[in-house]
Amino acid sequence: MKSHILIYMAAVALCAPAAWGQTGSSGYSFLELPSSAQAFGLGGAAPAVINDDVNLADQNPALIGPELDKQVALSYMRWFGSSNFASVRYGMAAGERGAWMAGIRYINYGSMTATSPDGTETGTFSPQDIVFEGAYSHDFTDRLRGGIMMKMVYSNYEQYSAFAIATDLGINYYNEEHDLSFSAVVKNLGGQVKRFDQTYDRLPIDLQLGYMQGLGSSPFSLSITAWHLTKWDLPYYSHDKNDPDNQQTKKSSFGSNLFRHLIFGIQYQPSETFYLDLAYNYKQRTDMSGYSRNFLSGFSAGLWLNVKSFRFAVGYALPHRGGSSLMLNVSTNLGELLH
Repeated sequence: MKSHILIYMAAVALCAPAAWGQTGSSGYSFLELPSSAQAFGLGGAAPAVINDDVNLADQNPALIGPELDKQVALSYMRWFGSSNFASVRYGMAAGERGAWMAGIRYINYGSMTATSPDGTETGTFSPQDIVFEGAYSHDFTDRLRGGIMMKMVYSNYEQYSAFAIATDLGINYYNEEHDLSFSAVVKNLGGQVKRFDQTYDRLPIDLQLGYMQGLGSSPFSLSITAWHLTKWDLPYYSHDKNDPDNQQTKKSSFGSNLFRHLIFGIQYQPSETFYLDLAYNYKQRTDMSGYSRNFLSGFSAGLWLNVKSFRFAVGYALPHRGGSSLMLNVSTNLGELLH
């Protein structure tokens, strides 16, 4: 029984690498999943995007601020297979130069069959991860803001459970006059407090840089994100579909490593009530080289609409032929709603 459950745990841990290009060298890869449909549409990581959205806290805690005005936000995504991702967050101002956020994220990987070592089915179980989180940001100047997020992570896979604590530290420089945003964030500093078994699973520590620039007087903005900067070499494995032995080949070159560290996006925002995003994530595309990728692998799109006091957003990606991922956001500022 024990060996079979450990196999299930490994399968769950590999879901996020296939989705967003984790290197596979650490556990808790689900922490890379964004709660923001805007970030999802911009390739899965957008630490420099500027928007009045509490869901951006997991991209960079320095992106939340006093402008939140008692904002509550819900997020839901139908992930790979029968997996479901949901979150709820609440944020508000803390004085004139600060803000805080509290939230919870939940991931359920669907029902799995438990078996004994001889293959006899003994029932079903549903692996799940829960993240309790809180964040605080502070404006150092009119253009420079810093933030910190604390995360308590609980995972339960059948009779196995684990607990970890993680911290994100971020900073953002925003020049409204030149429509320029630059961010740096280090994510998931910390470690396991309670292990699943004898093996210690490391958190997916990541250093990211983000740049977003409006293109002149046009409604377009360019987004460039550099991620996985703690490690230069990011090889991937590909196979020739005409090879009868289906042998995989390790791919690693300077150009490949460079572009696997970069996500490129473009945002079209003709007004404050509407935006449209399109992004290309080369790492996601190459990670799908062994998973029946399609022409759209690596591309993602997002749409945001403000209707009266409510904001609706959707993010979409089609990593491989077998399925797609759709993320939905809805949020409102209670301060505006109650007036």
